[in-house]
Amino acid sequence: MQLETDKDGYLRHLSDWNPDAAKWLAHSVNVTLEAEHWEVINALRGFYADTGISPAMRILVKIVKQKVSLEKGNSIHLLTLFPGSPAKLAAKIAGLPRPTNCL
Repeated sequence: MQLETDKDGYLRHLSDWNPDAAKWLAHSVNVTLEAEHWEVINALRGFYADTGISPAMRILVKIVKQKVSLEKGNSIHLLTLFPGSPAKLAAKIAGLPRPTNCL
């Protein structure tokens, strides 16, 4: 599979996203998607569908607390799933634009 991405690896066309695209994007950053990743991805995509916003870390933590569970809605858990910058990496794999408040 080959998708058109920008220089940072984000999809150029959000409509190209599907579960196979997510797997391809994850593989490109050395992440193997498990059930816990999909919980975050689905919550993130739902938030984006409702608001048009790719959230930065603080908002992502709140979304995961609300949509997934209180136990999983913390930065340490998100860092284990999406190393480095969870908000940016999760948005990339979810096929969303780069969060505006992330460096």
